[in-house]
Amino acid sequence: MVFSSASFLIFFLPCLLVLYFLVPRRYRYLRNLVLLAFSLAFYACGGPKFLLLMLLSIAINYAGGLLAGPAHRPRTRRLGMTLAVVLGLALLGWFKYAGFFGEMLHALLPVVPVPQVTLPIGISFYTFQAISYAVDVYRRRFPATTPLLEYTFYLTFFPLLMAGPITRAEVLIPQEHADPLPPRGPLAYQGLWLILLGIVKKVIIADYIAQYNNWIFDTPTDYTGFECLMGVIGFSVQIFCDFSGYSDLAIGLAALMGFRLQDNFRFPYQATSLTEFWHRWHISLSTWFRDYVYIPLGGNRRGELRTYLNHLATMLIAGVWHGATGMFVVWGLLHGVGLVVNKFFHRHVFVQIPPSPFAKPLAWLTTFGYVAFAWIFFRAPSPTTALQLLHQISSDCSLTEFLPFLAARPLWTVLTLVAL
Repeated sequence: MVFSSASFLIFFLPCLLVLYFLVPRRYRYLRNLVLLAFSLAFYACGGPKFLLLMLLSIAINYAGGLLAGPAHRPRTRRLGMTLAVVLGLALLGWFKYAGFFGEMLHALLPVVPVPQVTLPIGISFYTFQAISYAVDVYRRRFPATTPLLEYTFYLTFFPLLMAGPITRAEVLIPQEHADPLPPRGPLAYQGLWLILLGIVKKVIIADYIAQYNNWIFDTPTDYTGFECLMGVIGFSVQIFCDFSGYSDLAIGLAALMGFRLQDNFRFPYQATSLTEFWHRWHISLSTWFRDYVYIPLGGNRRGELRTYLNHLATMLIAGVWHGATGMFVVWGLLHGVGLVVNKFFHRHVFVQIPPSPFAKPLAWLTTFGYVAFAWIFFRAPSPTTALQLLHQISSDCSLTEFLPFLAARPLWTVLTLVAL
């Protein structure tokens, strides 16, 4: 069940809202129990066995968070934090990468069977939230006194389960105690607007232009270079509308029930550098990798070379997190290298260049072009397909094809340009 589906919008959400608002506002605890029950029911739609796995993960990480609290000795606190992080990543690693590494091992040793593992829905997002909670408790940034039910609410809050945004405990858990907002207040209207906006982005724009994009990325050699270029630009729009549309839906659904979540996308394609792009794109994910991967690796505190290596390692890990294929590794490597080059030029080259009215448009075009180039490896099913696509664009692309393309696909072109 996804947020943009008819079953969710016509049945699940109205039933939830009716029961939720039937409970008087002064009984916030009871309202939260209603939300918790619906969150568990929502997740169970993806398979009851996955719900049991989630509850097991909650129990492990909650125990780790308790041990990581300041009431214990330093060694015990470190053990609790390590328990939560290692076991959380172990569960995530098994379900996300066992099949990938099993196939590699099977290719070398055919007698070794390939494990048949089904990826639980949302495991990446609730695992990252659980890790952030344990680490923040260990760092004394959040108290270790959260009751188990409130912690379970935090990790199972249904707007966050499918695709985030990854929400820190300091943002959501205190709101569980706050006085509920009225159902017709400004936050609720903002939520309705975001839900409408998310549906338009996800269902009308992303799902429609994806049809043409899929043809291009499936068989790029069947199309001209210009048509392939339009497919790359179209996918750049598609993935933004898909991800940001789902974030809008999640933030809007939470707002309907009085929970304020942080923005997750801030016009990322307006960025004029790759660093700025990651300050605007999937903000909850990029800040998570910054705070729990990049900074623990040393951040920018250990010299220029180490800073570059930390950027590269962080983006490689981010690529692997997106999926168990070599193409995601290439995508992460491209962004890692791009960030290193970006940082180097800003530190050693751009400071020596006088201001120019052409600098900002050129910086924007370079940034968007590089991001779109990297998306090819994110979307293409294989290196061969990606190289074929790049060959078509570089060898058979003419802008004279724009008007015939517009005449053949006017709605696709208009939606893509409007979205940009």
